[in-house]
Amino acid sequence: MSDFTHFNEQGRARMVDISEKSETERTASAVTSIHVTEEIYDNISANTMKKGDVLAVAQVAGIMAAKNTSQWIPMCHPLQLKGTDISFEWNIDDNHYELQIEASVKTKGSTGVEMEALTAASATALTVYDMCKALDKGMVIGETYLVSKTGGKSGNYKRESGRTDSGTE
Repeated sequence: MSDFTHFNEQGRARMVDISEKSETERTASAVTSIHVTEEIYDNISANTMKKGDVLAVAQVAGIMAAKNTSQWIPMCHPLQLKGTDISFEWNIDDNHYELQIEASVKTKGSTGVEMEALTAASATALTVYDMCKALDKGMVIGETYLVSKTGGKSGNYKRESGRTDSGTE
């Protein structure tokens, strides 16, 4: 346990000291989804939601969430992000309407951006929910997971497959 740096001498959680870690380029990409009704899909696609352009507002919310992850997740370090992007893709099958959201984050620093990507994806989905809840409160936010990450001591990671039934591999 002496090599595990997430606990102090009293065995209590602490923010890890990254001052000795070298700066490298780091990226991360995360995915989530939100299942909506046909009516919501139609309104988002036609940009006729009463609250405004759902995808534009959700995209900005995701970017803001990535920039502020350390304010949400207690042990995350504040990072100076170099880039954040949110993309959307509709998956429609048998009258099931799913908006897939992918958040990509990049920095050059001493710690990774996985949490920033996951937070961005989650906040984007929550914003879609918020902007559409007047039409249906039964929307379901789907699995949220890390797709890939690069850089750092632990090296690169790429998820080998898409979703799983349990959410784990």
